[in-house]
Amino acid sequence: MKLQNFLRQGASFGLLGAVLAISPITAIAQEVTGTLGSPGATAPIDGKQLPPPPPPFGGVIKEKASESTPWWAPRVVPPKGAPNVLLIMTDDQGFGAPSTFGGVVPTPAMDRIANQGLRFTNFHSTSLCSPTRAALITGRNHHSVGFGVVGEISTGFPGYDSIIPVDKGTIGTILRDNGYATSWFGKDHNTPSFESSQAGPFNQWPTGMGFEYFYGFVGGDASQWEPNLYRNTTAIYPFEGNPGWNLTTAMADDAIQHMRQLKELAPDKPFFVYYVPGGTHAPHHPTPEWVKKIGDMHLFDEGWNKVRETIFANQQRLGIMPENAKLTPWPKDLPEWESLSLEQKKLYIKQADVYGAYLAYTDNEIGRVIQAVEDLDELDNTLIIYIGGDNGASAEGMLDGTPNEFTTFNGIPVPVKDQFLWYPFWGSGRTFPHFAAGWAWAMDTPFKWVKQVPSHFGGTAQGVAMSWPGHITDLGGIRRQFHHVIDIVPTILESTGILQPDAINGVKQSPVEGVSMMYAWDKANADAPSARKTQYFEMLGNRAIYNDGWVAATTPATTPWKLSTAAPPDVITGYNWELYNVKDDPTQFDDLAAKMPDKLKEMQAIFYSEAAKYNVLPLDNSTLARWNTPRPDLTAGRTEFNYSGELSGVPKSAAPSILNKSYTITAEVEIPDGGAEGMVVTEGGRFGGYGLFLSKGEFGFGKGKVVFLYNLLDLKRTVWEGPELEPGKHTIVFDYKSEGPGLGKGGTGVLSVDGKEVATNSLEHGTPITFPEDESFDVGLDTRTGVALVEYRYDAPFKFTGKIDKLTFELK
Repeated sequence: MKLQNFLRQGASFGLLGAVLAISPITAIAQEVTGTLGSPGATAPIDGKQLPPPPPPFGGVIKEKASESTPWWAPRVVPPKGAPNVLLIMTDDQGFGAPSTFGGVVPTPAMDRIANQGLRFTNFHSTSLCSPTRAALITGRNHHSVGFGVVGEISTGFPGYDSIIPVDKGTIGTILRDNGYATSWFGKDHNTPSFESSQAGPFNQWPTGMGFEYFYGFVGGDASQWEPNLYRNTTAIYPFEGNPGWNLTTAMADDAIQHMRQLKELAPDKPFFVYYVPGGTHAPHHPTPEWVKKIGDMHLFDEGWNKVRETIFANQQRLGIMPENAKLTPWPKDLPEWESLSLEQKKLYIKQADVYGAYLAYTDNEIGRVIQAVEDLDELDNTLIIYIGGDNGASAEGMLDGTPNEFTTFNGIPVPVKDQFLWYPFWGSGRTFPHFAAGWAWAMDTPFKWVKQVPSHFGGTAQGVAMSWPGHITDLGGIRRQFHHVIDIVPTILESTGILQPDAINGVKQSPVEGVSMMYAWDKANADAPSARKTQYFEMLGNRAIYNDGWVAATTPATTPWKLSTAAPPDVITGYNWELYNVKDDPTQFDDLAAKMPDKLKEMQAIFYSEAAKYNVLPLDNSTLARWNTPRPDLTAGRTEFNYSGELSGVPKSAAPSILNKSYTITAEVEIPDGGAEGMVVTEGGRFGGYGLFLSKGEFGFGKGKVVFLYNLLDLKRTVWEGPELEPGKHTIVFDYKSEGPGLGKGGTGVLSVDGKEVATNSLEHGTPITFPEDESFDVGLDTRTGVALVEYRYDAPFKFTGKIDKLTFELK
């Protein structure tokens, strides 16, 4: 029955209106399908109010069911012709890394989408992970949705608190309530750290943001071998007892199975799959097969300067960069390749090979997901958007790279000679590796700067490939219009014929701040002016403004590869400004600030106007110091914590923090006949943390010894050892007195059993900023990786085989 007949009968389905929104694709009025009131009837909604209000009952109710007429509300479906949407984004990739945009690393899956559609070469992110992701799923600027920085360093201001306001609903909610099956695979960096425990709340987990199914990890990064993995809101451990398991493949498997299941159960229901793997964010964790494959290609043997020249030549050959583009100069703060020692070159090539393998491996698994769409006969009906990274390539490995990224986050460089201890198994589960900063600069060719830097395109430029057979017909075309990550949501909405809602769950919605990119699909519009005229950028106090082909930008005052707690310059007066005409100078090569001071002032005024509009103020350029900012987490104000039995998977935001303070851990335990072993309490794992446990022993000897082990970032392990515990009740106390105050100060710890001191030892340094964020606090077992390496080594989950009557933490 046609919609107009339905309305003439006096019934209404939600806010359908006289005629549904006209789809820009089908350009026809939508229809109710099936017999109105029957169980099989379907209809789209106008989408102004989500979820739609229930329609009035359209049947007849009398005293007897036999004299009454049943009636079912039509099931909500998207507008006719609305496609599936596969939204893909990789992590920390760098504009010049993939072959699709001139890179030396083969990315055939991205090439496939570009060749079947378009390359967008002037598309931009926010320059940092979770801010870009928040902007991507909401269509609003990152400060507008509380993500002016990554959530781990959130502060108590509207633009920086990591809380997405309820008046800024996500694309997941909009598509779900319009009849899509919605899912999220991979990285969730948009759940506030203080809401990431089992206690919730769960409204800002993927399942609370409109995504009906989630399979991935929560936080900035995760081991691909032993990740902090969730299905919906439940932690899962598929890697236990499964050697060779890797999340990059497992995630593709899960997404493929999910799409196949959807199409078997509801073949006419379109899907929205948000696919965001961990690659290529550290840790670089490809499989050994991919490391060998890329290593054998010798892509990086000539070093970062030559690789950069090769990438730029490829970009000009492919038309990624116009003929007038110039390769920006190599920075003085980074060494030239030819100045390096043979030892440095050998290490850095290994780092790059593993990174390249991770990128190629990630793209390969994305290719499997795309192929699955084709195998389901859905490729022609699927809009695929493949974004190459959420920011520029990362220099967070510091100048020399690192076998453990958490050394960087704690401000500790690892000398080259020491890194060779991990060289033979770089990229395996025994490392949490990152490459040297020189590679990050090279992967952002032809631009200046890297991740964290929003003022220059090296931090924000992302290559985008986009295809939809039959709708994007300029196959292999290149588009140079300026666009931003907030433009993806309006592009999806226009392509599906779905309007932004006026209200979600009764809350009036603020306007989406992006603009659709669909105008650029038509070959006739290949050279059309950019629909986006103005866009601000800000991260960690560094800032820029784009306006109609001009960019004004601050000169970065601090470098991402030199993280420190030193006081930064004044956030307003401590920065120089640069000026570029990016219509004629797309790589920001020629600084015109000195020649055009009036234009610079005009641009600066536009920046501060935009900053006031989008919650950018107050500006804050502190970095590592913000890690320890008080936040509304579950431990705020508490100095005593009590546990019993077994508890696992608790994120650090909900755990007692022993960093930079004195503390006492008291465990009251019962040992059964025959003795016991296992973890009493731990936080962290192989790459940093501590554990209080009873030893496993070897060949029946040494089992049940009381041990406290402190792992300083996989660089040094300090052990306190006590006696084997006999059957019965015992009290174990570990009392630590810090030499603080101050970050990373050492101290002295005393281990006691049943009131008797059994071991005293000292730490020269403690962990200053953070234990690994992808590990957890566990009582009675140890999930994921163990803190011990050789001495007292054990295998997770290393469950405690006695009984924990009471476990107490006292923080001094």
